[in-house]
Amino acid sequence: MSNQEPMIEIEDLTKRYGRHAAIDRISFSVCRGEIVGLLGPNGAGKSTIMRILACFMPATSGTARIAGLDVFREADSVRRRIGYMPENNPLHLDMRVREYLKFRARLKGLGIAESRDRVSVVMDQCGLSEVGWKIIGTLSKGFRQRVGLADALVHEPDLIILDEPTIGLDPHQVRAVRQLIKELGRHRTVLLSSHILPEVEMTCHRVLILHGGRVLAADTTENLQRRMSDSGQVVAEIAANPHELAACWDGMEGVERFDVTPSDGLYCRCALTPQHGVDLRVRIFETVLARGWRLRELTHSRHSLEDIFVHVTRADREEEEEEEGL
Repeated sequence: MSNQEPMIEIEDLTKRYGRHAAIDRISFSVCRGEIVGLLGPNGAGKSTIMRILACFMPATSGTARIAGLDVFREADSVRRRIGYMPENNPLHLDMRVREYLKFRARLKGLGIAESRDRVSVVMDQCGLSEVGWKIIGTLSKGFRQRVGLADALVHEPDLIILDEPTIGLDPHQVRAVRQLIKELGRHRTVLLSSHILPEVEMTCHRVLILHGGRVLAADTTENLQRRMSDSGQVVAEIAANPHELAACWDGMEGVERFDVTPSDGLYCRCALTPQHGVDLRVRIFETVLARGWRLRELTHSRHSLEDIFVHVTRADREEEEEEEGL
């Protein structure tokens, strides 16, 4: 579980390449114990943010702090507290898995005995025990990703930064890595990036939607869905006369609009759009019960993260198009 103590604090962070701003005055924070996803298309600025936080590149302006430490002025101390797995995992393909992880543990400051113990722990944690003596270059993409994760974890960092951790994996491998990330989030703060919407939705506590180097939204998927509730619908399939149903919904308080269409047999499909902040499900159920109708479905349509992403970025794209037209 997360608490209110910040692990990551970013304020007005900007990175420019000539006139192009890869990220443009972004600000956000991540609390300890959170799993937060950076969501956006290629070029949105996700990897740039992670490289800055991992002390791999400087920013043009702004501030970034990890565990209260300045990323630019206290880089050595920051590196001890983070585990970073970049998108293109730079493994030593000619080394054996256990040999490589011991080598990385020693580079990160662990002693001989401690590195041996930690390597055994992370290999078991990442499902690598069976391939410990294999050469990394002979492993599948999924096992190489696990080696990268073990590398990021071997020195017990407070913050784990994962750039596209499931890219190129098959569905079974994706599921295994996703479960591992969830387990890591019980004891660590995790910041991961992805352009795969379902992946972020199923893994993260909170989502930061990026577009064009800016943060357009930062919230839980539940709260983002609540912000879109105006366009949500309640769907009910009821065995009743369609004219009676239409008259009922027309007189029901809180119904913005409705549509009644015949389904199979005696059933009609009723799609009701509520007024803002109204949950119609209890009213519909009580009405059906009181009138003695038969009900076989009563659901509230749930927006996917893809719907939310399109909704949030639409205004930004329209603004860019207007600027280009001037």
